[in-house]
This record gives sequence, structure tokens and C-alpha cells, in this order.
Amino acid sequence: MFRHIQPVDPFVRPEPTPTPGPPRRTGAVQDFYALRDQCIQEKRLFEDPEFPAEDSSLFFSRRPPKRVEWLRPGEITKEPVLIEEGHTRFDVIQGELGDCWLMAAAANLTLRDELFYRVVPPDQSFTENYAGIFHFQFWQYGRWVDVVVDDRLPTSNGELLYMHSREHNEFWSALLEKAYAKLNGSYESLKGGTTSEALEDMTGGLTEFIDINNPPENLLQLMMRGFEMGSLFGCSLEADPNQWEARLPNGLVKGHAYSITGMRMVPTNNGQVTLLRIRNPWGNEQEWNGPWSDNSSEWRQIPADLKKDMGLTFAHDGEFWMSYEDYVKHFEKMEICNLGPDVMEEVYQMTGVQAGHQVWAVNTHDGAWRSGSTAGGCRNYLRSFANNPQYRIKLTDSDPNDDDELCTLIVAVMQKYRRELKHAGLDNLAIGFAMYEAKGASGRLDTDFFANNKSCARSPAFINLREVTGRFRVPPGEYVIVPSTYEPNEEADFMLRVFTNGFIESEEL
Repeated sequence: MFRHIQPVDPFVRPEPTPTPGPPRRTGAVQDFYALRDQCIQEKRLFEDPEFPAEDSSLFFSRRPPKRVEWLRPGEITKEPVLIEEGHTRFDVIQGELGDCWLMAAAANLTLRDELFYRVVPPDQSFTENYAGIFHFQFWQYGRWVDVVVDDRLPTSNGELLYMHSREHNEFWSALLEKAYAKLNGSYESLKGGTTSEALEDMTGGLTEFIDINNPPENLLQLMMRGFEMGSLFGCSLEADPNQWEARLPNGLVKGHAYSITGMRMVPTNNGQVTLLRIRNPWGNEQEWNGPWSDNSSEWRQIPADLKKDMGLTFAHDGEFWMSYEDYVKHFEKMEICNLGPDVMEEVYQMTGVQAGHQVWAVNTHDGAWRSGSTAGGCRNYLRSFANNPQYRIKLTDSDPNDDDELCTLIVAVMQKYRRELKHAGLDNLAIGFAMYEAKGASGRLDTDFFANNKSCARSPAFINLREVTGRFRVPPGEYVIVPSTYEPNEEADFMLRVFTNGFIESEEL
């Protein structure tokens, strides 16, 4: 039984300043329950003035190639339902929008009821109190927002144009995509992204990027530990610069986001093999065709009861198994979304399941880079670098799981509002951070300090992603983190998050 979720925060799009705001109409606060009651009373279906069924909601630069007709689910199929007999990862099939990254995240969400119903509140349907209005909840820069939409969806020839379910009468995934498009300004704003971005917006978690070509030594253990702690996983292959979503002979697709939906150790004639279950959000026959793929000879070694326990089915559904060895050989990038203590507490409240013995401690700070004052650029610009915002952290506990007396630390810097500002031609800036030991230093670190001291940790690169993260092992002590853009005088709002395995104190200097 899931607890009824009241909207945590009515949907108000935050105002980034001084950069131009995202496209907004009236910016009115929309209360789902009040609007639904009003529509039921007036015997009418809701039409959302904030995200109307017109071109401005579809695109800001390029009109879709097909003629679009906005239809309600009841006009598409006879008996629409929000969720058909439980949500599954097969409810998420990509349409004609380049948002496979969003599909991979949504497919991951369906694996965990307690996360799914946080985003898709269970108090809505096409039968009880139906008024053409639905709501979804997303984590946005540190708070949960309630996004209200009407159920008019873009179609062509009577079929949904974008995200849809394998079941033609099921609409949660199409409506979720619409709410996310509204949050970000338009459907076109969702073109291109990383699975981690959507995973964070659906869980409030913190994502790490792992280069599988140059992996940490303990990658397998890290993944197993992550699955135990409820982390969510995505993976991809580098894109081919000459071909959009190039298909390889082995069945994998370059530049395409997959979700890892399961992990199992199975006994074989040659000993234990670790298998990963991976899903292509296209949900079709485009699947891995190597060892352990659908109907491959390897499965003959596995007893029938184990196959049944694994829920093994061979269908053209985009899902396949592959060995861990083949996974690290063929995939190149992996994203792990670590869930914070607030989410884990919600999971515990809903399910009674306590996460492993380790739960992250989290500190968060909001900041801004402003031209002429706090936008000092990276360490290459020594004269202005000290102008950047600075945050002191104090770590007191070493990692209880290791005996090397070091703390595990994940640092993440996220730039805000950039996807919403796509329509204004503003893309992500190249951002990063550096961390310095600050023994005995009081107050802000100055140019002399940076000229004479090297950083003890830093982001792997300055890159134009929404968020950059790094995982470090450092001794307990005091440190100063300096988030920055690569070039000086580039403006953005940002959020700094620090996840650690022990007690942490932090302050802005």
C-alpha cells in the first residue's frame, strides 16, 4: 500500500537571474487537486493554459516533419488506462523524439515501485474523478515540484508521436514525457541528454560517470554494491560522428542510451558467470546478438527453474542479457545514480526495506557565477580564480567498509536552468571544480594560496554537461571546494552537492 502523496511544492518554474527566463506563459501556480475539483464541478475537461496543445509546446526551432493532431487518450483508444496491470519497463518505447536518455531513466524507474509512485502519484486515473488532468513530480535543483498537464497528446494518423507503451491503451509514459517537456519548456527541449540527468530529476539522486574503457579496479564490486544500495544504472557506446545512432553487427547501437535492469550470478559448466540484463528503449528486435543473447546456446547450461526465477523470456522487446566480460568489452560509458538519505528514508517508509548498512550523508549549497564578481574561470586564470565561490568542508569519519582510514567523497556541481534556456540559444557551459587541503587556513583562500598550492582532487575535466561529478578517497580533515566555469565571466546559477560516508560539516566562505 502506498501512502498518498500530496504535492510537495506547487509547480512554479524558478526564475534564473540575470539570464533570460525559460519560456513561460503566466507562471500561475497550478494546484492539481483544486483544478481537478473545479473541472469536475463544471463538467469540463481541463485544458492547460501554461502548456497549450499548440506548436509552442512542441518546438522552438524545428517543426516536426509530420502533421500533428492533439488527441486525448479517449480519442485514441476505447478504454484508456493510466497503468495497465502494473507498470513495467516495457511501458517505455521511444517515439520520434531524440530522448532515448529519458526512456532509459523511465524504464529504470519502473523497476522500483517506491520510486515510480514518487514521480507518478497513484491518485489519478481515467475512471475515478477523471477530468482530463494529470500530475507528475520531479526533483528540480533540490526540491520536488508538482507538474500539472492536460491529457491532450501529440499524434499523427491517430497514433502517439512520442513516448508510448507496448500496450496501446496505457498512457502513463506518454503523460510523464509531456510533464517533463513542460518542465523544460517544450518537447524539442528534450532532444539530446544523458540518462543521469533524467534519473536525477526522477529521484533526487547523484550520478557518477564511469569510463568503462578506463574503469576503477573494483568496478564489478562497485556495481554489486550499487545494486544492493538501490542505485540505478545506465550505459552507452560513444556516438559515431558520421551516423546518427549507428547500428553495429553485434546488435548494439552507438550513441544510444540503455538501462541496466538486473544483475545475476549464474552457475555454468565453466564456473560462475556474472550476467547483466540490459534494455534498449526502442523496445524492438534491435538487441545484442552475442553470447547469452536471446536463444543463444549458453542458456542450455542453465536449469529451467533458474531461468524461470530470472523471468527469462526471449522476445523482440529490446531487452537482453550479456556477460559482465562482454559488457566491459563493448560498452564505453556507464552512469550510476546514487540515492540520497531522504529518498532512502522514503523508500523505507513505503516498503519497510532498509538500504544496506551504508547510507550517504549529503550537504548541498546553491551558488552563482556572475561576470565581474564571482565568475573567475578555472585555475588557468590564476588572477581571477580566487573570485569564484568557495566552500569549506570538514570530514571527520573514515569509511567503515575499508581499513585504509580514508573517507569516500562524491562531489557534484550542477548548472541550473540550461535545458529550459535552450530556446534562447543558451547551452551548457563547460564547468568543473577543484578541491584543496585547507589545514589552518581561515577565511577565503586568496590568489597567493592558489599560486603556491596544488589541488588534492578535481573534476576529471571541464565539460559542457549539466553536472560534473568525481569520486575521491581522502583522509579526514578540512578542505575547500572551488566550483567554476572554464572561462572567466561566464554566468550561470549552480548547485554543489557533497555525498560522503560519514559525518560532514560545510559552509560557504
